Amino acid sequence: MKTRIDQIAAHDGTFDVHVWLPDNPGPGILLVQEIYGVGPYIEKVAADLAARGYVVAAPDLFWRLQPHWQGEHTPEGTQASIELSSGFDFAQGVSDCALTVAHLRSMPEVRDGVGAVGFCLGGSIDYTLATQVELDAVLSFYGSAVPDTTGLMDQITAPLLFVFGGSDPYITRDRVAVVEEAAKGRPNVVMHIEEEAGHAFHNSESPMFHNPGAAERAWEVATAFLTEHLPVRT
Repeated sequence: MKTRIDQIAAHDGTFDVHVWLPDNPGPGILLVQEIYGVGPYIEKVAADLAARGYVVAAPDLFWRLQPHWQGEHTPEGTQASIELSSGFDFAQGVSDCALTVAHLRSMPEVRDGVGAVGFCLGGSIDYTLATQVELDAVLSFYGSAVPDTTGLMDQITAPLLFVFGGSDPYITRDRVAVVEEAAKGRPNVVMHIEEEAGHAFHNSESPMFHNPGAAERAWEVATAFLTEHLPVRT
């Protein structure tokens, strides 16, 4: 596996995109960060996906606020990340991700489609992005904006997986139920809820949030979803 940093030009500047390359060409995945930035957790997820044969691209979404931000997975680091993200322009973040998808599609290492995986903030962004660009699979992990924007599902034709924790204090169970109700009868939408897990339960870098059992189960569902809708062909 090789890694590199590409640069993409936006209308107001240039931002870095961290890229992980498998040994052979494969489908592309836009990996969308949470408020901690493109740090150890996102790097770990990217390496996992690249080992499975995906070309992964993770844009530095906070580049307008503080380039290369990596918040620590501590109460203090979480608070600092929350404060920084309060100045984040969501629409611009979605636009940066659309540019990253276009970049993936232009890469000679990418073949057989492009999907998106997002966590927390990223789970809201890639869900919104799916209304604007064509994607072959969209995986949204505990996106806090999703319950208030379920109407966007009408605009999404891509296979869409929602992952939530049923004991999430930030996205409470009744809000998750709103997403469940909106997803009913939609053949392209799959819900996966880990009832005993809280927020960010897949984040193995954060002792505050990580739930190993729930994380393993949800990741099995996620990778099976990718295998079905965005398969790596040998």
